[in-house]
Amino acid sequence: MAQRTSGAGVPAGPRPRVDVPVAVMASPGSRDAPEAPDFGILKRLARDQLIYLLEQLPGKKDLFIEADLMSPLDRIANVSILKPGLPLQQHDVDKLYKVETRPAPSSSDQFCFLVRPRIRTMRYIADIINADKMSGRSRKYKIIFSPQKFYACEMVLEEEGVFGDVTCDEWSFYLLPLDEDIISMELPEFFRDYFLEGDHRWINSIARALQLLNSLYGPFSRAYGIGRCAKMSYELWRDLEEESEGDGQGRKPEIGNVFLMDRDTDYVTALCSQVVYEGLVDDTFRIKCGSVDFGPDVTSSDKSIKVLLNAQDKVFSQIRNEHFSRVFGFLSQKSRTLQAQYDRRRGMDIKQMKNFVSQELKGLKQEHRLLSLHIGACESIMKKKTKQDFQEMIKAEHSLLEGFDIRESTSFIEEHIDRQVSPIESLRLMCLLSITENGLVPKDYRSLKTQYLQSYGPEHLLTFHNLKRIGLLTEQAAGDTLTAVESRVSKLVTDRAAGKITDAFNSLARKSNFRAISKKLGLIPRLDGEYDLKLPRDMAYVFSGAYVPLSCKLIEQVLERRGWQGLEEVVRLLNGHEFSVSDSAAEDSAEAQRVVLAVFLGGCTFSEMAALRFLGKERGCKFIFLTTAITNSARVMEAMTEARA
Repeated sequence: MAQRTSGAGVPAGPRPRVDVPVAVMASPGSRDAPEAPDFGILKRLARDQLIYLLEQLPGKKDLFIEADLMSPLDRIANVSILKPGLPLQQHDVDKLYKVETRPAPSSSDQFCFLVRPRIRTMRYIADIINADKMSGRSRKYKIIFSPQKFYACEMVLEEEGVFGDVTCDEWSFYLLPLDEDIISMELPEFFRDYFLEGDHRWINSIARALQLLNSLYGPFSRAYGIGRCAKMSYELWRDLEEESEGDGQGRKPEIGNVFLMDRDTDYVTALCSQVVYEGLVDDTFRIKCGSVDFGPDVTSSDKSIKVLLNAQDKVFSQIRNEHFSRVFGFLSQKSRTLQAQYDRRRGMDIKQMKNFVSQELKGLKQEHRLLSLHIGACESIMKKKTKQDFQEMIKAEHSLLEGFDIRESTSFIEEHIDRQVSPIESLRLMCLLSITENGLVPKDYRSLKTQYLQSYGPEHLLTFHNLKRIGLLTEQAAGDTLTAVESRVSKLVTDRAAGKITDAFNSLARKSNFRAISKKLGLIPRLDGEYDLKLPRDMAYVFSGAYVPLSCKLIEQVLERRGWQGLEEVVRLLNGHEFSVSDSAAEDSAEAQRVVLAVFLGGCTFSEMAALRFLGKERGCKFIFLTTAITNSARVMEAMTEARA
């Protein structure tokens, strides 16, 4: 049975074991980090289940796929396996359509829809079925929901009068491995659904994803977390484990620790401009499902190229976590090394040349192609960032993080709005100012809001409402008023009820308390002279030495302490919902204890990944990242935007 600790880590129930613990965070430089588990099995499971589901509808069929399932499907199965004439073509897919496009007149007697559980998609399917009914066309219809079916979808089908005409199935495609240490649920809508709308429907998907990982790579002996969603997901996962007791028991675990964190625990890191290479590529070109489209400005030709960015790319794997200032130097050195390898052939005899051509030449050509693409990407990033006054923006961000020159930074934001540089960027800077200052003084809030609406249009008014509701852009006075109301109401009710009321007020006006948390955890490094980006000494290098990501610092501290003991004040400032649980039934494997599954609910940035990879190297442990989706500052802002900018 799992042994829980409540509050800031005080044990509840039976006393903990007193065996000698295996340190998760060993002393710096003590051992090499362990290898990541093989996540290829997740792809195979998803692919096999999909083929099985398609085969449940025998005979020729037209397949409709939702647009945002295309890329994940391509990563696990390659969409070509669904096309006729291939070895896996037992399921007779005749034609492929994208959902939202009207199908051409089809002679197929069966339509199969592979979709996300969305209401608008249900209406699209209902329209097709009703159109067939009107024309007297009779077909079979099957809907495959991924990753699961929601009751609301069935209700819409019933309202539209087509529920009896369809058969429904679930494709339990919860986890997509994007790289050897990154697993994504590819649910970008989770952030808005949960944190803005308060919709809990995806929590079951998260719990089932954790159950699957636990059964394949666990059992996890220790679980930590912070945030309301993290706690609910953990508790549902444990309930699912109890229902299916016995799965994975007696197997040697490959992952020993799991840490769940809500995105709203740390908005600051998500709002900062990224300066590690992978983060900049994402901010500039948008990495989608582990690949990126490099346009003509990068490829130096008239066509775009889709490039898979992962550890198999020998060039990318060496620069992905590097600060951008170091990348050009590395690529230049790599170019010289490659040239030297090419030049070796000049002094070769026929036999040596034959070996060179058969064994090395292909690899060198591939590396050369990737090298030229990454050099092109760097040049394109430099051009775009120079246009955007990137250095000035970084300087303003650092001032906000450190709490210096706030008036000057506010003026920079006003100028940014007046010049109409970018609605998303202006909004991001305003949110960063608000969250680092624990809300804006009413005068500044009204002034910035007015200027923004005048510059970018009154249709953004709803966006401000959303940002205020989620706690990203608030007025200081609003929080103070609620606190006063809360204290008056608390005097009239019991302690237990007062706690519930406090929770309710917290969700209404969530305070960031960033400055106090930053001081407690030492998030702003104290420097004598320049921060050496060539030899980084801590995780702050991912933000040019100005700031250690709060999310990563929390993970480091909790793993070091093996719980939340000593972090009570930080937990209070973060609005609580922390937990720390050890499972005495799980086998303690020294190797598994050095593998940590970091679960980000609401999105994880590439900067956070780079920081934790650095920490892993320093402490001899391996971090695996599970996230609802990859995020960055623009995606966070777009999720809150009503008038799509």
